[in-house]
Amino acid sequence: MLTRREYIKNMGTLTAGVFIGSHLLAGSQTKKVVLLRSSWQTVNIGDIGHTPGVLSLLEKYLPNVEIRLWPMSVTNGVDQMLQKRFPQVKIIQEKDDVEQAFKESDFFLHGSGPSLVAARDTARWKEETGKPYGIYGITFPGFYGPPTEEQKSALNKNLDLLSQASFCYFRDSISLDFAKQHHVNCPVMAFGPDGAFAVDLANEEIADTFLKDHGLEEGKFLCAIPRQRYTPYWELPEKNAVFNATKNARNEEMREHDIKPIRDAIIAVARQTPMKVLVCPEDATQVKLGKTTIMDQLPEDVRPKVVWKDKYWLTDEALSTYRRSAGLFGLEMHSPIMCIGNGIPALVGRYDEQTSKGYMWKDIGLDEWLFDMDRQQDIDRILPTVLALANDPAAAKEKALKAKQFVDELFKNSMHLLEEQLT
Repeated sequence: MLTRREYIKNMGTLTAGVFIGSHLLAGSQTKKVVLLRSSWQTVNIGDIGHTPGVLSLLEKYLPNVEIRLWPMSVTNGVDQMLQKRFPQVKIIQEKDDVEQAFKESDFFLHGSGPSLVAARDTARWKEETGKPYGIYGITFPGFYGPPTEEQKSALNKNLDLLSQASFCYFRDSISLDFAKQHHVNCPVMAFGPDGAFAVDLANEEIADTFLKDHGLEEGKFLCAIPRQRYTPYWELPEKNAVFNATKNARNEEMREHDIKPIRDAIIAVARQTPMKVLVCPEDATQVKLGKTTIMDQLPEDVRPKVVWKDKYWLTDEALSTYRRSAGLFGLEMHSPIMCIGNGIPALVGRYDEQTSKGYMWKDIGLDEWLFDMDRQQDIDRILPTVLALANDPAAAKEKALKAKQFVDELFKNSMHLLEEQLT
């Protein structure tokens, strides 16, 4: 695994000659067009967050490039949220609009995700247009355990797609190593942070109202998120997912094992520090989970200092709330990502069923804030680390800002590389 210093050195080599000056494209007679394939689903604020993160980077570093967003899903009010923040971005969903975008776009950018999510669309772009494309911040291959025959077939096709890309950024070093070991020979392959680090959405009014109504003061509460080994999508009618007995059994087997350390940390914060705690969701299934595994099991003396978010929220409200907190801990990945991207301390608990994405915390220098829930020695570190955050939020914030600075530098390098592809 490369150190942060080695990453910076490598990125400097990769991008040598690429820094062609800010806004070089401004003098072009015709605007270049980038087609962003992203927005995988809307029942998870992290999957929502990939898109506004990458859009904010494109807005900042390529202001004279036209961006068209081709989403898989922008339901549940996500389309309005994106259009409010990015009114200049055209969201295309109809078949004719997609075909037109294929003709008019100069570059296809596959957004951040848990795998090469849009492999089929990337292959279609390559075959139909012959124009360049890039992969921006994915985990790869994106599955856990020995591959099925279907996964093996898809993997071989994806390896070829990655090799023919202009660049491939992987959001964790394990994925980057996997690609190298499987002989992907893309011209530029590097660690590149998940686009959700760059989210800058906000919904101040609704966040302030919720905090005021529940007695939460800025800087005087922590956020906590529970999670199960597998997201039970079958609980959500809109997903129309078939009940998976194997995954459900694994969830039931590990639920208390995984969530008890988070609950114990909440109890310790409430009893030993001035901080309160907000139990909140990253995906829609975690609203109920927060009540049954945490709220309903808290001691009576702790309950007055713990608040339960009883409804699913969108990324803008969540991020406005996180910004007002002293930090976050739990078993999710993208709320911590968005926190660090905004300079807010965040601790991550992971397990193998989540693939390798959690290792990005080591890649950005936050080793001490990463906990493997299958290692007792890591579980034992959770409570004292959460208490340290609650008792010295200033020191924790300094650590978060250092990681943010590193991520921001990598973003700048990768965006300049994309700019070079458009000249």
